[in-house]
Amino acid sequence: MIEARHLRVLRAVARTGSFSAAARELGCTQPAISQQMKALEKSVDTPLVVRSGRGMQLSEAGRVLLKHATGILAGLSAAEEEVAAIAGLRAGRVRLVSFPTASSTLVPPAVARLRDGHPGVRVSLVEAEPPESLAMLRGGECEIALAFRYPQSEGGSALPAPAHGTPREARAEANLEAQQLSAGTDWSDLVVTPLLDDPLVGLLPAAPPLAGRGGAVGLAELAGEQWIAGCPQCRGHLVELCAGAGFEPRIDFATDDYPAVVGLVAAGLGVAVLPRLALESVRPDGVSTVPVRTASGAPAVRQVVALTLPDLAEVPAVALMLERLAGAAGAR
Repeated sequence: MIEARHLRVLRAVARTGSFSAAARELGCTQPAISQQMKALEKSVDTPLVVRSGRGMQLSEAGRVLLKHATGILAGLSAAEEEVAAIAGLRAGRVRLVSFPTASSTLVPPAVARLRDGHPGVRVSLVEAEPPESLAMLRGGECEIALAFRYPQSEGGSALPAPAHGTPREARAEANLEAQQLSAGTDWSDLVVTPLLDDPLVGLLPAAPPLAGRGGAVGLAELAGEQWIAGCPQCRGHLVELCAGAGFEPRIDFATDDYPAVVGLVAAGLGVAVLPRLALESVRPDGVSTVPVRTASGAPAVRQVVALTLPDLAEVPAVALMLERLAGAAGAR
């Protein structure tokens, strides 16, 4: 096998014309140069230098190998420099996948702070909800996925909410969707960086009869209301929370668009539960907000995390991005 160190010796011998001069150039002894040249000739199974009088020159095979060695050594030098730049955070790439509310709240300050100190590190962002974002991470489409999951509550495993009066076939489809969502919260093969617990907030119409409610609200108090729900995972958790409070919510509207949720609530068409992060990028005009409690009286929250693969967690740019995301969450 041809080694890079042997190619460097060959290049020095060709440039200087002797083993002793090559040794001086490379800072080693003449016997060491001789041994490495013998090892290289053994690797290719042909002489590479021809001695003539007091000097030497490359054989035909030596000239061919030198021609390739020049490009090989230049490529290795460039590779070493690029790797050193990545290790020293002078370069590198981090691809983020995030759900929308984290994209608008946690990602901007984290990326801005990283770029301030390390402008050579490139950061990109695309949006996807879990479990799609986890599939992208495991599939090599990103280095970090921001995701969330809901702690288990009293109602059992989460089920996506069927519409009011749904037939049995639709409920079977909802159960299948629940199994798929459950698979999206299996993080056992990933490195998990906790970011924050995002409280859930109840949205109530500002007009009577629900106007003016103060303090936290128990979901059982809203059992008779019509509901507006969001993404499948959020919908499933809403059903779980309500089941823990002893009722099945009547979900008449389902939308992932948070301004639409606020507009529907403001028009008196129902009540909703949204994460607090979602309200930071939406003007909650015409609605009142109240903390939400589970049936046990504990605050209802979702856990927001950053996920990566174990090997990726050792990459300097990825490790720094995780640190910056944790810092952005901790500063809230």
